[in-house]
Amino acid sequence: MKDDYRNTEEYENRLRKLQELEAMGLNPYPHSYKTTHEADNLVKEYGTAKVGSSEDAQNGSTPLVVVAGRLMLFRAMGKNAFAHIQDKSGRIQVMFNRDATQVTGYTQDDPLKFIEKKLDLGDIIGIEGHLFHTQKGELTIFVKKVELLSKSLLPLPEKHSGLADKEIRYRKRWLDLISHADVQKTFRDRSHILRLVRNYFEELGFLEVETPVLQNIYGGAAAKPFMTHLNALDQSMFLRISLEIPLKKLLIGGMDRVYEIGKVFRNEGIDRTHNPEFTMLEAYAAYWDYNDMMRVTETLFEKVALALHNSTVVALFNPETNTTTQIDFKAPWKRLTMKESIKEYANIDMDALSDDDLRKLLVAERMDTKELAKCNRGLLTQHIFETKVEHHLIQPHHIIDHPIETTPLCKLHRNPQERSLGIIERFESFVMTKEVTNAYSELNDPVLQRTLLEQQAARKEAGDEEANPLDDEFLEAICQGMPPAGGLGIGIDRLVMLFTNSHSIRDVLYFPLMRPENIA
Repeated sequence: MKDDYRNTEEYENRLRKLQELEAMGLNPYPHSYKTTHEADNLVKEYGTAKVGSSEDAQNGSTPLVVVAGRLMLFRAMGKNAFAHIQDKSGRIQVMFNRDATQVTGYTQDDPLKFIEKKLDLGDIIGIEGHLFHTQKGELTIFVKKVELLSKSLLPLPEKHSGLADKEIRYRKRWLDLISHADVQKTFRDRSHILRLVRNYFEELGFLEVETPVLQNIYGGAAAKPFMTHLNALDQSMFLRISLEIPLKKLLIGGMDRVYEIGKVFRNEGIDRTHNPEFTMLEAYAAYWDYNDMMRVTETLFEKVALALHNSTVVALFNPETNTTTQIDFKAPWKRLTMKESIKEYANIDMDALSDDDLRKLLVAERMDTKELAKCNRGLLTQHIFETKVEHHLIQPHHIIDHPIETTPLCKLHRNPQERSLGIIERFESFVMTKEVTNAYSELNDPVLQRTLLEQQAARKEAGDEEANPLDDEFLEAICQGMPPAGGLGIGIDRLVMLFTNSHSIRDVLYFPLMRPENIA
């Protein structure tokens, strides 16, 4: 059972102060407070400007400002007390004065003593005062009025050790955001990236849409779903594992360019790059193919790099190798077929080896012999790529032309020879050894689509938890006529990880999934 914070001495002390404030007639939680500036704006505008001395500020001849934020530091020095106020933009120093500072709602003597005794670190306060520079040159607000806006009943993390425990930081993200400016920056960058993505697709003529999270039949990816029950209709439902199927139905309906950014859910493991709930972008364009989507992908990443880092070259740290690499996102990116990548990075000529030769190579990688015996050449090729090539893909790559076994929703290759070998027009993009996009020339042949989905359904019936059930409604929609199209999927969380140099998906999710505290 987790500790009850209400039994702590700190909570009881602060609660007593709250009750004393209320007994004085003060409202510790007013409804609103109007500010004129944020800390960062003031530092940028007045940090090096001549604004005057503390005497000028006390006389009211320097700029008047109103700010609000959390009290982060306090030190009394005789008739003055200095403090730091933190808002969303940063911190600024303020100075309370025994003779000149008033406390809103407090009419007794010695307001400075009231501030020292009744306010605590972590309280949110409003400050009205005039700017000046200290003798050391630090921009400071000479406080004329201070108002308590929210009395905090729990302390901030300890000043010197800070909030170091990763699990606590993820579980209590509000403390993490208060304590670490870089964490706030990561999440502001996340919002910036989402705006950039939306703006880019809007410029390309795509329409943003929303499709259901709850679905009768799931599909669009190889994944185990979450199940729930809809009481109103007394039926089982699934949380979507992909955005793909409903977006393709919109293509069939004549909405030629659509995209969605939304949550998807996969009932799978949790690790450094996987969370069961995550955010996906999927985009579909009629009359395009995977070549068009390659250009869209590399241009999008180039635009994000320029917007966030003012350069296409970004220094990224790899914790697995403890190295920093200069990654160049400038388009165009290197393109290799899956077979070409195996030849270039693993020095394996796939055409010169039999299936048994490939199985022997994979056994050497400690893959399960019984599982390998079930794999046909397409799956063996995929396994060779994953084990022998992926860790070489540091700079941006498009790996194109995959085996058909990797997805049932992609169009067969237009080249007759590749088509005869079961190669599809699919690409995955890799940066820093990780897949960052997945895209196809979309399959729109209803007869072939039914065959492939029936194979998927058969695998599901045989016990494959990641295979999809047969979706007759989707097949009916394709029979209506789906235009040739290119489709693209990008994991937004991984995109944010990449451009914020974050090494765990939990670092870019406000509230990642955590085990309950009272469960061992």
